[in-house]
Amino acid sequence: MDIPKIFDSEYRFCQILWAHEPIKSSELAKLCADQLQWKKSTTYTVIKRLTERGVVKTENAVVTSLVTKEQVQCAESHEVVEKTFDGSLPKFIAAFTRKQSLSKEEIAEIRDMIDSYREE
Repeated sequence: MDIPKIFDSEYRFCQILWAHEPIKSSELAKLCADQLQWKKSTTYTVIKRLTERGVVKTENAVVTSLVTKEQVQCAESHEVVEKTFDGSLPKFIAAFTRKQSLSKEEIAEIRDMIDSYREE
């Protein structure tokens, strides 16, 4: 399943949804007003737009997501690697680690991930 592009403001909306779903659209509008300073109409517009793109669904005024946070993060990170690093994960990691040092725990976690892929 291709994950539709989710823009920055939509992602912030989705974070609220993922934390509270399933949630009535009226309650979601209140949370968006509090946390994003959105008008009620803005929330309903975003719900409609994301529904049309297959990101959320609304049944009986209850909003739920059709994609997980992990799916969106994976799609976004894949897009960055493809667009910016010619699809090369090693180039991405090299660029990322040049500006940020990794802790011993993070290095161990990355090694464990690589090792788990080798075992498959």
